[in-house]
Amino acid sequence: MRLWHEELISKLPRQQLLGQHRECCALRGGGWGKKHRTVDYAFNHSPYKLVQYHEKVMLEMQRRHFKPDIKWFDPLYRGTRTPPYVDLPAVPLTHPIYPEHVVAYYQECLDNLATKNIYL
Repeated sequence: MRLWHEELISKLPRQQLLGQHRECCALRGGGWGKKHRTVDYAFNHSPYKLVQYHEKVMLEMQRRHFKPDIKWFDPLYRGTRTPPYVDLPAVPLTHPIYPEHVVAYYQECLDNLATKNIYL
C-alpha cells in the first residue's frame, strides 16, 4: 500500500500505474481511515486531496489509453460498496497535492521501485 510520489505517476510502469488506481479506489471507498503506515498521512487531510491525486492517476491512465470507470471522476463517489459522500467540500489544488510528497519521499519511492527492479 503506497501512494507514489505524484511526480512519478507519469513515469510508472503499467502494472504500478494500474495498481495505484486500485489503491486509490480502495482508499476512497471502505479503506478510508484504515491505518497503514505508508498511507496514514493521507488521513490527515481532506478526502478531497485523495480525489485530486486519484484524478491525476486516472488522467495518466487515459493518456495511455486505459479506461478507468468515469464514476471515479465524481468526488462524491466511493465505489459500489461504500455510500457516496453527501457533501465533500473542494479544497484548493496544491503542488504537491500532499505536502508529505517531498524530495526525501520521492527518493523513498525510487528506492522501493528499485527493489522491484524498476529504475526510473
